[in-house]
Amino acid sequence: MPQSKTSPSASAQAAARSNPLARLHIVDLAVLLLAGAGLAWLVLRARATLPYSWEWSVIPQFLAYVGEDGAWHAGRIATGMAATIRLSLWAGLLALALGTCAGLMRVSKRLFWRLSGGTYVLFVRNTPPLVLIFLFSYFLSGQLINALGLDLAVNNMPPVLRPIAETLFGPLRQMPAFLTAIVTLGLIEGAYMAEIVRAGVQSVEQGQWDAAYALGLSRRQTLATVILPQAFRRMLPPLTSQFVSTVKDSAIVSVISIPELTFQAQELVSATYRSFEVWTLVLVLYLALNLPCSLASRWLELRLRRSDTSFGQGATQR
Repeated sequence: MPQSKTSPSASAQAAARSNPLARLHIVDLAVLLLAGAGLAWLVLRARATLPYSWEWSVIPQFLAYVGEDGAWHAGRIATGMAATIRLSLWAGLLALALGTCAGLMRVSKRLFWRLSGGTYVLFVRNTPPLVLIFLFSYFLSGQLINALGLDLAVNNMPPVLRPIAETLFGPLRQMPAFLTAIVTLGLIEGAYMAEIVRAGVQSVEQGQWDAAYALGLSRRQTLATVILPQAFRRMLPPLTSQFVSTVKDSAIVSVISIPELTFQAQELVSATYRSFEVWTLVLVLYLALNLPCSLASRWLELRLRRSDTSFGQGATQR
């Protein structure tokens, strides 16, 4: 049996695929060098002309400090970051639930549900988020929460539940405003997630619906067991991107005095006048929050794609 010979061009292509640096073109290197030179010039120019003395030594105390009692306490930036994490998680979960419901309403066969989901999406997506923040802050925090007696319920909470509530929602005295921020941010982000869910469901081929109906499945069973599992794989990248946007958009609730990361940074800048140091730290912290989400989404997407490929190869071999 003759042995197969690998052509030089095929060997070169394989070597280029194994070595990412070999794929760099001379134009790519020139662009990278120009970008690096421009960034270096900008930094040197700023240092030479900007009358600002950097003091990075003040940064650690914003994260943690030793109090008068000799114990370690979280700094304002650390407490703000914890509030941002809580706010983003709860608002992201609420937005996912609202977006899934509204997205399924948008593809419903009933006109009433389609109009209801479309009205919610159009209203939120065509209204400035800042206006919604102030509007919901007035009606939820100023009117509805007081009418429901949530303030009294928080004040009369049993001592056993207080540590759990503070871990999940932060200081109890700020819980009404914090819940308002969660609901408002969840409503805003849910409208965008609704369009992602709608597009994901509609991207599944009509043959999948027909095959499920042929097996005797109802529309609800078809959505739950056939359509949504396939649509989820396609919705995963944009959903992750929207969750990252939720983390970034959480900074907008600082206008209603929610002590999240951006609000605490503004307070520190007003007190210390260390604008560049504080905002650079905030930038790094937001990157530290969002980059793991993007990397985890990319890993999960590749794993799902690998499983689809292996399943297809196994089905072909059978």
